[in-house]
Amino acid sequence: MGIVFRQSFKNTLIIYLGFLIGGINTIVLYSRFLKDEYYGLAMYVFAASNLLLPIVALGVHFTIIKFFSGYKTKKEKDSFLSSILFLPLLVAFPIGFCWDFFHNQIMDFISRSNVEGNLIIESYTIYIYIIAVACAYFEVFYSWAKVQMQSVFGNLLKELYNRVAIMILLFAVNFEVITKQEFLYYMALAYILRTLLMMVYAFKLYMPKITLSFPYNFKEVLRYTFYIVLAGSAGAIVLDIDKVMIPGKDGFATAAYYGVALFIGTFIEAPSRAMGQILQPLTSKSINENNDNETKSLYQKSSINLLLIGGLFFVLVNCNVEELFRIMPNKNYAEGGILVVLLISIAKLFLMSLGSNGAIITNSKFYRITMPIGIGMAFLVYYLNIYFYRYIGMGTEGLALATLITILTFNVFKLWFVNKKLNMFPYTNKTLQMLLIIIVMFVMFYFWNFSVPEFSILNFPIDPIINIILKSLLIIGLYIVIVVKLNISEQINNLVKRYIK
Repeated sequence: MGIVFRQSFKNTLIIYLGFLIGGINTIVLYSRFLKDEYYGLAMYVFAASNLLLPIVALGVHFTIIKFFSGYKTKKEKDSFLSSILFLPLLVAFPIGFCWDFFHNQIMDFISRSNVEGNLIIESYTIYIYIIAVACAYFEVFYSWAKVQMQSVFGNLLKELYNRVAIMILLFAVNFEVITKQEFLYYMALAYILRTLLMMVYAFKLYMPKITLSFPYNFKEVLRYTFYIVLAGSAGAIVLDIDKVMIPGKDGFATAAYYGVALFIGTFIEAPSRAMGQILQPLTSKSINENNDNETKSLYQKSSINLLLIGGLFFVLVNCNVEELFRIMPNKNYAEGGILVVLLISIAKLFLMSLGSNGAIITNSKFYRITMPIGIGMAFLVYYLNIYFYRYIGMGTEGLALATLITILTFNVFKLWFVNKKLNMFPYTNKTLQMLLIIIVMFVMFYFWNFSVPEFSILNFPIDPIINIILKSLLIIGLYIVIVVKLNISEQINNLVKRYIK
């Protein structure tokens, strides 16, 4: 677990720095510089490109992690990488040539009822394709680096680079260096540059000799890729379909309001994303070597560590959420947003408590189960979204509830599945202790704030920020003392002892 914890710690710092910059972008800059309508448009384009990404990537980024460690010689590895490197182009080129057809489908999907939305998005659908292709190949080369057990640089590009680029471009819009309409054009260029940087780094770590030969298990590789691309496409629907559906009913401004709450709610998952960068290849390696003890150890340690860290940020986010929304210039962001944050953060905390569950399934011989799970999740979240959001008019809270129900339903099944097939379970008595700590801390700090007098600087509210800082310091201090005293996590205790003598 040492390499996992070291790289995960670095990745967590990078991701939270990225989230900090993303938070500034989301809560302060987007709403003031780009305004609600164009912010919603940008969110729509990014969400739609995420829906297209797994189709374009063709599952190659997962395939690299699954099979690379199983090859023993450089010749086998070179043959494998050569045979799958260009697979995404088999999808990207046809989609590019047929873009007019997909463009029309996108226009229809937005909804005939929202004519204004159609007119706004009309000139921007090409950026959905460009960003999707750039991100697909970024993920391919990022996986290339991860199987070399080097995830930090790729994580830096994935979590920090794009948010810094957005911040720079938002200031460029504010100072009229570029227009709001040009914002997405320059963002597309930034994503292309990010992919090129990742490609250079990946080749520096491992430069294969390009060959025309196929690996000995090429049929198995293709079969796995087929299953994973379907599962990945379905998974993308769960994550982004709600943001694509909103403009068709309520316009791009509502999509912006929901997007802010969604961003705040997903803030707690950063450690999971950080640890996942290195857990994926290590889990694959232990499974390929039939090392069940190591796989189980990774499973349980990742579960309790992620629950511990995620629990802290769950309490911080939800106990400060009202103050966060007070910073926003428009009260519409807070309407329904507090409940959306709670529902999404519960879903994310549960996912984190599963540890390496997903990595175990996708890298085991039972990977085929990911396809029916993914498709089932896609159908359930889609129809729940329609029912809650359109039929009974629950608003964006209905979208968040649909996401929570879908995640709980299918991930409980995944939890049972791994236990049934591999006799592995992530939870221990420490898990129950950790849940109790989270619940008690949440109840203790949710219903009060420090009595800081209201004041602003240049019409920007300062007292909510002071309240958040004071309350967060108190929560963090008490939380760390409790989890260290109870010895919840050996890794966390060792880390604390290293810096606090």
